[in-house]
Amino acid sequence: MTLYLLVFLVCLLLFGSVMAVLLLSGTPRYRTEPQQLIDLFDKALKSHVGESEWNAIIDYPIRHDDYLDGIRRRARRLMEEHGRHWRLAQGRPLLDEAGQEELRALREHLVRHTDLRDHRRQKG
Repeated sequence: MTLYLLVFLVCLLLFGSVMAVLLLSGTPRYRTEPQQLIDLFDKALKSHVGESEWNAIIDYPIRHDDYLDGIRRRARRLMEEHGRHWRLAQGRPLLDEAGQEELRALREHLVRHTDLRDHRRQKG
């Protein structure tokens, strides 16, 4: 009987410990920052971005910042209108000429917006 109680208590302690760890640890969160989008756009303009990297960032909604999510949606629309993933396999840029110009403008807009936001944070 004592062996049964000992095994039961050890199992209860292990189960309780696992439950405590699971309850106390937070849910991992992925937060896309403006610099990540800028880096991705730079890679896309230089034709150094892969399909999986592009999709991992552009297809994941940005819930913590509506402005960044708007930029992400515009980049996704650019890919739908001007891009083909098979172009990379042929050694060509991800986007056609019009798409690259729009992506370049979108990148510059994001850089200026980020600089302005950082400047305001430093002042305030």
